[in-house]
Amino acid sequence: MTSWVFYAFIAVLCWGVVGLLQKLGTNRISSRSLLIWLIVGFAALLPIIWSGNSLSSLSWRVITVGLLGGAANGFGSWALFESLEKGAKASVAVPLTALYPLVTIILARTFLAETLTLRQWIGIALAIAGGALLSYESE
Repeated sequence: MTSWVFYAFIAVLCWGVVGLLQKLGTNRISSRSLLIWLIVGFAALLPIIWSGNSLSSLSWRVITVGLLGGAANGFGSWALFESLEKGAKASVAVPLTALYPLVTIILARTFLAETLTLRQWIGIALAIAGGALLSYESE
């Protein structure tokens, strides 16, 4: 197993647990409060992740990209928390918002000129179909 697959698997496990914790959190506190605690959780990891890295070696462009990514992540997290607070089922909202890679694909094709294979296009179509099926709720 290549090293990136291991880390991708860890991400899937962690984000799977996060979906449950987010719904439990929004059942008890507001989406804004939960976002603050999310940020505190991220900050608590800084000493572990930081180890030996120096901000002085980073260019302003890299820092700007990081800040914009963090802001997009924070706003997206808040929007998910808000939907959960407004009554969305975690089993529907979390997988539906996990379709965000579709936006990444469009942006990567547009700005990075990345190409996709037929198999990847089929996967995209199946993801869209899955999102539609997940979000459909009968009366």
